[in-house]
Amino acid sequence: MTRSLTRSWAIDVRPLSVPAYRRMWVGNAVSFFGYQLTAVAVPVEMFAITDNSLWVGLLGIAGLVPLMIFGLWGGAVADAVDRRRLLLASSTLMWASTAGLLLQAVLRVGSPTLLLGLVAVQTIAFAISSPTRQSIIPRLVGPELLPAANTLSFTTTSGSAVVGPLVAGLIFGTFGTESGLPIAYGVDALFFAVAFWATLRLPPIPPGAERATIGLRSVVDGIRYLATTPVLLLSFAIDLIAMVLAMPRALFPQVAQERFGGGSAVGWLFSAIAIGSVIGGLTSGWIGRVRRQGVALTAAVVAWGVAIGVSGLAHQLWLVVLLLALAGAADLVSAVYRQSILQTYAPDRFQGRLQGVFITVVAGGPRLGDLRAGAMAGPWGVTLAWAGGGFAAAALALVLVLAFPALLRYQISSADG
Repeated sequence: MTRSLTRSWAIDVRPLSVPAYRRMWVGNAVSFFGYQLTAVAVPVEMFAITDNSLWVGLLGIAGLVPLMIFGLWGGAVADAVDRRRLLLASSTLMWASTAGLLLQAVLRVGSPTLLLGLVAVQTIAFAISSPTRQSIIPRLVGPELLPAANTLSFTTTSGSAVVGPLVAGLIFGTFGTESGLPIAYGVDALFFAVAFWATLRLPPIPPGAERATIGLRSVVDGIRYLATTPVLLLSFAIDLIAMVLAMPRALFPQVAQERFGGGSAVGWLFSAIAIGSVIGGLTSGWIGRVRRQGVALTAAVVAWGVAIGVSGLAHQLWLVVLLLALAGAADLVSAVYRQSILQTYAPDRFQGRLQGVFITVVAGGPRLGDLRAGAMAGPWGVTLAWAGGGFAAAALALVLVLAFPALLRYQISSADG
């Protein structure tokens, strides 16, 4: 009985039997831990320099334009060239941008403009590498193991996202902001070497027989295909709603300082969503058995919005962390289904381009959410900026899928349709 229950609920680790995927999984998990130190350090540094949450929100805009341009273009390139080589090139640029953040912290430049510029360069690298990496996974594991592979990837990166911000909070609590920043950026640069090693060990992944071209026409072809597939279009739309309206992270430095006295509180806030994602992932054995993935995706997005909304009303740190963790568990479920639907529904010749659109939405939405939250916090206060956005996201996502029910009707048996 116990063994059967474990098989039903425990995370599916079968994709780890594929050596190339296993190395990629390890490299991503370790490097993402380092990146989470930077993800906390950058807004903490910006708030320390400017004492203004709007500047923290502007970090999202600094990444948005490069993300939109290079996410779409990078996806087109991934359909036209060897994906391993493209991933190596974009990873090198990512490494260089992290080194730049480290250098400016060591020199104590204190320039918000420079910080915005380095974030923009880092986003260019991310916008190219992420769709490339995601379009590689179906080639490594095949369609049967895709939900399990995506769950493993999201769970382990979420695990890094738990430990990383907590360690960042410990660093800043122990060494202070000025001394802690070089430590955080330095660890990120060091750990990224593991992901680079994993990429070097990948086999060549050349384009298929129907090779795309590198240019605007190829990008337009991918968008045109997306426009003809309501299931994918709706899955992107409700994620965009969830992230733009219900992502409160630009408010974390201010809330940590004003409500919880600063110190390690900022680490807990940045970690909380990822804590829930890890718990959701470790109990995700059921995810691959759900056939009505569109309904499951919609329910997860609505749950995310409600949990974020309630967390914005809480004034006890433990309760905020708990509610954000519930939101994180819902986000893990929605992320797995969004990615799995895309990877099985779209043909391989469009994978890079649609992954480019996907990463533009998935990563661009939170950046717009950062700007929205930061801009609202000034005139209307952090409670309305945080809680109001969560409830609005849940309501709007539900209205959209009820008005256009293609996503609700989607079942895994129609993935090749």
